[in-house]
Amino acid sequence: MRGFYRFATAQLGFARDPTDDLSNPRSGFALPRTLSEKEIDALLAAPDAGRVLGLRDRAMLELLYASGLRVSELVQLPRDRVDLDTGILRVAGKGGRERLVPFGESAAGWLRRYLAEARPALDRKGKPELFLSARGVAMTRQRFWQLIEGYGRKAGIRRRLAPHSIRHAFATHLLDRGADLRALQMMLGHADISTTQIYTRVSARRLRAVYDQFHPRARSRSRGKLKA
Repeated sequence: MRGFYRFATAQLGFARDPTDDLSNPRSGFALPRTLSEKEIDALLAAPDAGRVLGLRDRAMLELLYASGLRVSELVQLPRDRVDLDTGILRVAGKGGRERLVPFGESAAGWLRRYLAEARPALDRKGKPELFLSARGVAMTRQRFWQLIEGYGRKAGIRRRLAPHSIRHAFATHLLDRGADLRALQMMLGHADISTTQIYTRVSARRLRAVYDQFHPRARSRSRGKLKA
C-alpha cells in the first residue's frame, strides 16, 4: 500500500499519502516449541541401552535434558569437565564464557554406565571429549541431531523436533516447577536475562490452558458471560 500511494502521489496527482502516519506492524512473538514431560520420557527411553552406541545415546540424551546444554556444547564437552561426585559440569559456552551447570542423579547414573561399559570400547584414539562416535572421535553436532530426530520418530513424537527442543523442555519444565529465573539464566548461559524471559511466556500459556480447562468459571468468563 505504501508503494502504491508513493506512486500515486508522484505520478497520478494524489494530494496526499494516507499511509504516512501508519506504523509498521509488529511480527508475532514466536514462542519456542517444547516437549511435554511425557514426550521427554519417551524420547529418553528410545535408545537401546543394551548396545554400546545405544547406551552412549541414552547418556547423551539424559545429560542434555538434565543440563539444558546446547547440542554443540554437549558434543564438545571434555571428559575432565564432568564431576560425577558433585553433579556439576564446567561448560565453555558462547564467547568462551565458562559456567557451572548442575545435573541430576538420573543423568549421573547413565553417565557412570556409559563410562564403564561403552566409552572404553569407543576410545581408541585417546580423545578428550566425553562422548565419542563409533570411529572413536568427537561426534559432530549434525550427526547427533540426526540421532535425536530418529529417536523422536521412534518415541512417537509426530512433529519435527527443532535443534533446541530438549533445551527448551529443560527450561520450561524447571520454570513450571518453580525454578528461579536468574538461576535458569546462569544454567542456560544467557548473557541477558531478557533472553531467558521467553520461557516465562511459555509457562504463562500453559497456566492459561490449565485454568481454562479446570476452573469452574473459566468457560463462562472466556465467553464474556457472568453467572450469579
